[in-house]
This record gives sequence, structure tokens and C-alpha cells, in this order.
Amino acid sequence: MNTRSLITALLLTPLAIAHAQSPAFVTPVVRAPRVQFHTFESKAAKTTVSYHLYTPAVYDAEKARRFPVLYWLHGSGGGLAGIAPVSAWFDGAIRAGKIPPMLVVFPNGLASSMWCDSKDGAVPMETVVVKELLPHLDATCRTFAAREGRIVEGFSMGGYGAARLGFKYPQLFSAVSILAGGPLDLEFAGPRATGNPAERERILKSTFGGDLAYYRLQNPITVVEHQADAVRGQMHVRMAVGSRDNTGPLNRAYSEHLKKLNIAHTFTLVPNVGHDTLGLLKGLGESNWEFYRTVFIPQPSAPNP
Repeated sequence: MNTRSLITALLLTPLAIAHAQSPAFVTPVVRAPRVQFHTFESKAAKTTVSYHLYTPAVYDAEKARRFPVLYWLHGSGGGLAGIAPVSAWFDGAIRAGKIPPMLVVFPNGLASSMWCDSKDGAVPMETVVVKELLPHLDATCRTFAAREGRIVEGFSMGGYGAARLGFKYPQLFSAVSILAGGPLDLEFAGPRATGNPAERERILKSTFGGDLAYYRLQNPITVVEHQADAVRGQMHVRMAVGSRDNTGPLNRAYSEHLKKLNIAHTFTLVPNVGHDTLGLLKGLGESNWEFYRTVFIPQPSAPNP
């Protein structure tokens, strides 16, 4: 390598390393029926951010109609693999008349953001979703832009995220669905963390700055304590977990925590289901569809003022 090439390589290497280590705020495109890939510019993240959006067939047919929105938060590792089966699950229910037509938004929560703002500010996930993506959707889609038209739901890390975002912003969401949520403990010492201590340390360092106090502050246990008065009697809340899911005991403990705070909710232990998104939803049976029907009563078709 000549001197000029060496100098160029030395200058480019830090940039290449930074690029390789930067969060993947734009994902590959998932191709599935009625699902579209979109991006928007995030001031908080200082980059382009992607998301996927499911729209029911009636969205194309009824141009003056506005629709409620389900914000679906994925689990750790990234949610691309779940978009096609989950969107198909809701699409089938809408076509069968089991639930009202709704939009389903699949935000990009990265592999381990925990759906909160990282302590170092590098991954402002809560801000991106709540303060940027939500108003972006209301501005670009025919949403029913009020708390009565929004549910936040998630599985595993997404259940953790649904609990903390839903309870932190009850003025924005009318319902919270916590499916096999985790980690729902204040020491970050639940079964999945103890089963993979290296991963626990990685997430604790990258998301929470290695600061257990910051982790506790972000945890849904603490969030709902701070927001109990605003949440109590104002939201539809459900929890569900499989009987074979190792997050079950901590989910049950969180349910008991909600009871102590006098926050009405349902808790369902689904028999013979492990840590399985669609297995859990299917195991809930008719009560699953009743939840969405109860929250999303028919909405007006007139444009928002």
C-alpha cells in the first residue's frame, strides 16, 4: 500500500467503524399483503427511520373514513420476522368481522432498545415513537387522531414497551396490551437475564449506560407507580402470558402490582403456550377479539378538526 492509500484508509476506517456500529434505524423491506414500508426523518435520532404499516382493504375503498391505530411493539432481536404473520392474523380477523378495521403500525424498535431513550442519547426510541412517529402517522394517514383511537400492544420486550409507553402517556393511548412482557423486575435478574448474563450486561450497558438506577427508572414497575392516578379508571389494560413461558411468574407479579395500585386489568394465563406470539394470541380465543372490539368502538368517518 502506498502512502496516499494508507492515509486514505486511516481516515476512512473510523467512519467505517462508526457506520458499522450505528443503530439500524432503517430496516430491510418486508413484503406482505396489505403491508407497506415507509420512512420519515427523525430529528431526535438525526437520521432516517423506517416502519411498516398494515392497512385493511376498506382503507382503500372508503376514502373519507378514519381508522383507529394499533401500535404493535416487537420483541428483542428485531421484529421483521413477525410482521407478515401478525399482519395476516389481524387482516383475517378484520375480513371475518371479528374486530373493527384498524391500521397496524410496526415501528422499528431495533434489537434491544427496550422501547426507551438510551441513557447516552444514541437511541432515543421512546422519543422517536411517541413524539415523532405518532404525529407523523396522524399527519400522513387517515387515523382517528385521539387517544380513543389508539392501542399500544407488544410481545416480550414489546410488552415491556407497551406497558411503559402506555402508562407513561395515558393522554395518547386508551388501551395497553402486555403480552408476555419483560423484563418486569427491578434488578434485571429475571429468568432470561440470568439465563444469558452476557446479553443482560450488553443491554444494561448499551441501553441503560450500565446504570441500574436508570434501568429501574425506565421499568414499567416504576412508570406505573408514578402514573397511577392518571391511569386508574382511564385505560383498558390486559395482560397475558403462556403457562409454559418462563416470564410467567414476573408477569403475574406485575399483575399483582397493578392490583395494589387499584388499576383495573385482566390477566390471562394461557394453557400450554410458551414464549410464542401467535400461540399466545390464538390461545386467548374469543377474549382476544373482544378486547379490540371494546376499545375500538365505531369511530366517525368525518375528518378530524
